Amino acid sequence: MKLVRHGETGRERPGMVAPDGTIRDLTGLVPDIGGAVLSDHGLAMLRAVDPSVLPQVPEGTRLGPCVGGIGKVICIGLNFADHAAESGMQVPPEPIIFMKATSAVCGPNDPVPIPRGSQKTDWEVELAVVIGKRAKYVSEDEAMDHVAGYCVANDVSERAFQQERSGQWTKGKSADGFGPLGPWLVTRDEVADPQALGMWLKVNGDTMQDGSTQTMVYGVRYLVSYLSQFMSLQPGDVISTGTPPGVGSGMKPQRFLKAGDVMELGIEGLGSQRQEVVAD
Repeated sequence: MKLVRHGETGRERPGMVAPDGTIRDLTGLVPDIGGAVLSDHGLAMLRAVDPSVLPQVPEGTRLGPCVGGIGKVICIGLNFADHAAESGMQVPPEPIIFMKATSAVCGPNDPVPIPRGSQKTDWEVELAVVIGKRAKYVSEDEAMDHVAGYCVANDVSERAFQQERSGQWTKGKSADGFGPLGPWLVTRDEVADPQALGMWLKVNGDTMQDGSTQTMVYGVRYLVSYLSQFMSLQPGDVISTGTPPGVGSGMKPQRFLKAGDVMELGIEGLGSQRQEVVAD
């Protein structure tokens, strides 16, 4: 099942993707794609709905972030060995955790503003995991029971803010528009193996990233269990699991985004995004 949120910014409505590819409106059936709707019970209720009887959303309607009411966005750094190598850093002995402000979250095709003073805005295609059931001190064997599904994320990053201005990475990750999510939330039953998904990103039509979740150092099952030892994971929380090689800061010479650039990115089975870069 593929779930979406559609409509203008801040007023998105819940929806689902029908078998024919059209988007159908779930307004009145559920309040949003978030909270209790993401539980096994909530998702089972939606699976029982016949999309053909739902109103069709007009083609071209904006898609919002595919999850509503996000409590926190937890990001994992240097989680691909080949990306760590291109960054000149060692694979960490435990996952590197940082947070992205929820105000950065936006729709999959919304413009991405370059922050004022930025010289090093970069791209990162990532697999995002959406929590469906509260997780606290869960084992790896239990971890997947707490996952509602998956979506594409672009962990847009300002490298100078992140790495050259001391302190934590969060300030280089949290500008408005730095967290495109979607187009859909794909429920976990439709993803046979989250560690076997191709992922890619292009800038102005040129392929920059071409990788796979197979090369993640710490997989989804481990990350959900690991994070739950330090904080409770709540329905609607998002875990962005790291990026493969091919980011601009790893190139020689380095390449960063400028106004007018277009990013296109996607993950096998999870859809694709397209963002135009604009000045803030």
